[in-house]
Amino acid sequence: MTAPHSLAPAAELDAADALASFRQEFHLPLGPDGRPCAYFCGNSLGLQPKAARAAAEQEFDAWERLGVEGHFHGVSPWMHYHETLTDATARLVGAQPIEVVVMNNLTVNLHLLLVSFYRPTATRYRILMEGGAFPSDQYAIESQARLHGLDPAAAIVELVPRPGEHTLRTEDIEATIAGLGESLATVLIGGVNYYTGQAFDMAAIARAGHAVGATVGFDLAHAAGNLDLRLHDWDVDFACWCSYKYLNSGPGGTSGVFVHERFANRPDLVRLAGWWGHDPSDRFQMKKGFRPMAGAAGWQLSNAQIFPMAIHRASLELVDRAGGMPALRRKSEQLTARLESQIRALNLPADKLEIITPADPAQRGCQLSVLVHERGRELFDYLASVGVIADWREPNVIRMAPVPLYNSFEDVDRAGEALARFFS
Repeated sequence: MTAPHSLAPAAELDAADALASFRQEFHLPLGPDGRPCAYFCGNSLGLQPKAARAAAEQEFDAWERLGVEGHFHGVSPWMHYHETLTDATARLVGAQPIEVVVMNNLTVNLHLLLVSFYRPTATRYRILMEGGAFPSDQYAIESQARLHGLDPAAAIVELVPRPGEHTLRTEDIEATIAGLGESLATVLIGGVNYYTGQAFDMAAIARAGHAVGATVGFDLAHAAGNLDLRLHDWDVDFACWCSYKYLNSGPGGTSGVFVHERFANRPDLVRLAGWWGHDPSDRFQMKKGFRPMAGAAGWQLSNAQIFPMAIHRASLELVDRAGGMPALRRKSEQLTARLESQIRALNLPADKLEIITPADPAQRGCQLSVLVHERGRELFDYLASVGVIADWREPNVIRMAPVPLYNSFEDVDRAGEALARFFS
């Protein structure tokens, strides 16, 4: 079996690619043959930007030279460091600057937001999520239900695909929301499902949730840096995301939060308060009585994680230099379509190998999830042995994500050729 001849040569596409030079901005792991891997695991951990080390080193230097005075002096004083990320973060997710803040880690932020936006009552207590969501979301929502004295089995409603299908239909999500009606308190769905790679219609879900009086939020772990998001325009209430996948900000990297501006000046909202979220005009007077900052910043607990944020800042600068998410998304669609063509050119029956990610580009990011019914783990190990790094998910799914910042069309062809050799 060979790759489809109808595709333009990868070398021509790479030569014409306006973003090709950004590949040189990253450290590429080497494969068994000593050449850079074809790395398709950015949906799990993005590669290290070469600028990351220097960004962190700048703060090490400030700490070494200035000690505590680094909060007020140096190139980027730590007191306001998180603010240096605000504008780039707003551009990244389609928000107003007041609607975003970078802080903590993803699941911590998810809990902080649910404390405010999941406020069940005796009659409005249900929370809707997609079935098979990433375990962190499942555990967080279960514990939030218990926090309110509810039985998770009664409070949580899970969306599941129709029989014989792998992904959810938007009309079924909307119908479920309408059916739950006034019993629905909150909708919390992953913007992109980690397992199938399906991207959800967040605007439609927000409209449906608001129509029945529910709050609507998204875990964007697999969407931020992957999709061209418009959270403000889509009227999303809240969202959070990590930075170590498509945002290439290092393992355990810092997290982002979105809270719509309609909540910007709502000190009455229940929240878990922390010193760094207090009004900065008298923060250092150390008084009782929490008064939150306006906007998403009012959900902060503690002062900035300087070293993770320095790395994240370097990564966000790369996104902006590349032309932002619209430019990255255009290349992403091209890379993913080419990978899909390579896989379909194998002409394998669905009972052997099946792409479970939607074929419609509007319903997916750059991840393709391949259900391998026979010899799945053997295929995954073979790909790694020839320098094609993908991601394995039990029981038999291989996830492959061609990331526009550092993957090339040649990478995609290497993956296609490796698949063809394995199945020949």
